[in-house]
Amino acid sequence: MNKIAKIPVVRKELLFPFIIITSLFALWGIANDLTNPMVSAFKKVMPELSNVQASLVQFAFYFGYFFMALPAALFIRKYSYKSGIILGLILYAIGSFLFYPAAAFEEFTFFLISLWVITCGLAFLETTSNPLILSLGDKETSTRRLNLAQAFNPIGSLTGMIIAQVFVISALRSDDYTTEAYNALSGPELAAIRENDLGIISIPYIGLGILVLLIMLIILFTKMPKTAAEDKMSVYESFNKLFANRNYLFGVITQAFYVGAQIMCWTYIFQYVDNLNESSVSDLTATNYNIAAMISFLIGRWIGTALMKNIDPSKMLMLFGMGGVICSAGAILLPGMLGLISLVSISIFMSIMFPTIYGIALEGMGDESKIGSAGLVMAIVGGALMPVAQGWILDWGGDGFADLNILGFIPEVKFSFILPLICLAFVAMYGYITIKRSKA
Repeated sequence: MNKIAKIPVVRKELLFPFIIITSLFALWGIANDLTNPMVSAFKKVMPELSNVQASLVQFAFYFGYFFMALPAALFIRKYSYKSGIILGLILYAIGSFLFYPAAAFEEFTFFLISLWVITCGLAFLETTSNPLILSLGDKETSTRRLNLAQAFNPIGSLTGMIIAQVFVISALRSDDYTTEAYNALSGPELAAIRENDLGIISIPYIGLGILVLLIMLIILFTKMPKTAAEDKMSVYESFNKLFANRNYLFGVITQAFYVGAQIMCWTYIFQYVDNLNESSVSDLTATNYNIAAMISFLIGRWIGTALMKNIDPSKMLMLFGMGGVICSAGAILLPGMLGLISLVSISIFMSIMFPTIYGIALEGMGDESKIGSAGLVMAIVGGALMPVAQGWILDWGGDGFADLNILGFIPEVKFSFILPLICLAFVAMYGYITIKRSKA
């Protein structure tokens, strides 16, 4: 353990490329958390949408990962990591600019297509950047190195949340009306408000597209490091090795559960707060608590990365998974602000999960890690499926958040967080199983 502690996480000669590649982690964090509040935003601008229909924002966004991760892995396997990054940034920019015609046509489906194209680009970036970071240094510190790089992802996420609140949520005219007052407006008034609000939703994405193009130009003229040479195996051999690796397969499933939990907690915190406002006549701002969750996530990531210097990553994963289960139970059972604080606190324990699962699942892999990385990125599809399931629970009693009380005292919006609880329990179990495997 002391020997590992003395190995640098990033060697000096690899520091600059590490910084350049790490900047991409912040870039996709902006897109992720700019999009999370859009479920609530579209529901306000288009009240005809059900909770399940509004949750298709997350389905379209995260399904792109599942669709494009394997083609991305095959692409970088044939060409290079840098080529994969450039193509990913091009798709990211195209999807962002598609928001302009989507707003002009005022079609919800067009917005979903735009989000899907963005995440096709993000699939390239994540499939490329994660294994590249793992390879930039000693194998003994690879999981810590990925946790360090991933620690900059919440900084991008915080930026996305702030943009969503300042430039979108607070600027929506439809949010100034109660449901009854909004429905009572005349046809021309509703049309004007919808045109204004959809235009507001599109502006941050167009700006993001410009930023992506600028970063792409920088990377085009940056010399990327060559990774260690490895014996090339066929795609068929790679798949055979992966399907025979139980640690990897279980890791992919666990990653899907984790991402599902993360997206549910960060998406439906808006509905959770709206329910508190309606039930207690309070005036809480959901984005503030979402930002608090992200700050907690960032702090947890830095603390977790530091603790891994002396604590086995599998043990950390198990303990953090158990902490997430306890906080999820608090979000369901505790009343008022106590429940909201529990919901925010889940983010502390989710902080280390994605990179730690990633590092454990790919541990000891050689050339097949490029295809293996695709499976772990495809697992992000959990973020597409789980929010839809949670939206379905919210619709049990109607379009509201507390139309039905489970067991007579738990509003459906609070009960819906049973899904993150189950997902995080699965993560804790993976940590426990991999502890036993490493000891064996």
